[in-house]
Amino acid sequence: MAPLNSLEKEYPLIDSNFQIFCASHAIYSVEDFLLHDIDALFTSATNCSSSQKLNQGIHQLLSIIDALHPPLLNGLQLVEDARQNKHVFSTGCQGIDALIGGGLRVGQLTELVGPSSSGKTQVCLMSASTVAKHNCSVIYLDTGNSFSPQRVAHFIGQSSDYVSGNQADRRLLQNVLDRIICYPVFDVYQMFDLLHQLKNNLRSKIGKSDRHVKLLIVDSISSLITPILRGSGPQGHTLMISAGFLLKQLAHEHNITVLVTNHVVGGDDGNSKPALGESWKSVPHVRLLLSRDCGGKVCNMSIIKHPAMASGRTATSVRLFV
Repeated sequence: MAPLNSLEKEYPLIDSNFQIFCASHAIYSVEDFLLHDIDALFTSATNCSSSQKLNQGIHQLLSIIDALHPPLLNGLQLVEDARQNKHVFSTGCQGIDALIGGGLRVGQLTELVGPSSSGKTQVCLMSASTVAKHNCSVIYLDTGNSFSPQRVAHFIGQSSDYVSGNQADRRLLQNVLDRIICYPVFDVYQMFDLLHQLKNNLRSKIGKSDRHVKLLIVDSISSLITPILRGSGPQGHTLMISAGFLLKQLAHEHNITVLVTNHVVGGDDGNSKPALGESWKSVPHVRLLLSRDCGGKVCNMSIIKHPAMASGRTATSVRLFV
């Protein structure tokens, strides 16, 4: 969430004195403020010489947070919102689309789980290519240098040597690639910065490409979060839940499809399971497990979690590799 010093211009009560007071309690951002005991903060402010103004600043921050919440909707309004805004985007693979009810649903966070080389990045690239081909923008957060223009060229029907195609083909590929905005991301803090920037752009309607963003991909979310979970403190867990909340908020409020990838780890029973633990498993709306035989060109995909489909449902022989 936003650092406090970025709010001072629009909200004069969040001035330098208020920021110094917050800093004395290790509060530097709205997120830090939410994690703090608000009653204890009011008590501390009361003991200061400028208590009235500090209390006003605390109330100002609470008002800012309340304003960020979307309005409550009744059941009929939710149905109408789903009908008008929460449609699906094809992944570009008929087998996957059939398995999950037509494709990636707008307003939802879909997670692809699987071991290395199981096809997770292939699905991301295929989905990005398909969405971009339909005149929509895609934000692709690449954590492992896995984004491949050659694969995008293949998925839109070009040869892998896309530069040597005819002029019309090159123009089509260029238009698709122009709509896929790829950011190399190597730590969770950089991801937060980019997501907050995207959220601000979408809210303020600035940035021509951001206005038409319909797919947000994080490949992979686990490579960013796993390092911060290794410490003994609660900060890593808090950041993980905050990341999940922010991704779901972007999906719902701005009618975006969010697609993330996650690796697998060994379970106590000897079987593999999704990484990031029990707390994370409640974050995605949809979880799909991918696997493939070593050297094979097809993969198996099964539903771990889906709001409208039975868990365990499987699509076999989904061809993702050439």
